[in-house]
Amino acid sequence: QVQLVESGGGLVQAGGSLRLSCAASGSIFSINAMAWYRQAPGKQRELVASMINGGRTNYADSVKGRFTISRDNAKNTVYLQMNSLQPEDTAVYYCNAQNLDSRGGYYANLWGQGTQVTLSS
Repeated sequence: QVQLVESGGGLVQAGGSLRLSCAASGSIFSINAMAWYRQAPGKQRELVASMINGGRTNYADSVKGRFTISRDNAKNTVYLQMNSLQPEDTAVYYCNAQNLDSRGGYYANLWGQGTQVTLSS
């Protein structure tokens, strides 16, 4: 069974940086796209950044210039480098993989368990 395992969240002061990681476990053949979403208390889950296989990236306007998404295809891992963090970045961050093909089956849309990022002012 394939799982997405996130790490790297925590408590950080405003202006600081964090790097989130998300590794897909299992015998993975291919992943079309990987992305990071976040959900703040009382708000809907929103896309933060995504990267498709060809390397094209997409960012929410609120994080452009501050966050960078990257992938290590050999490790089936996606990263989110977050700089100049602000209190409004406080949320649970979720990893997402789309069109994941593995020995254990095909997953159209797979989610991680989430990792908390909290900003202190």
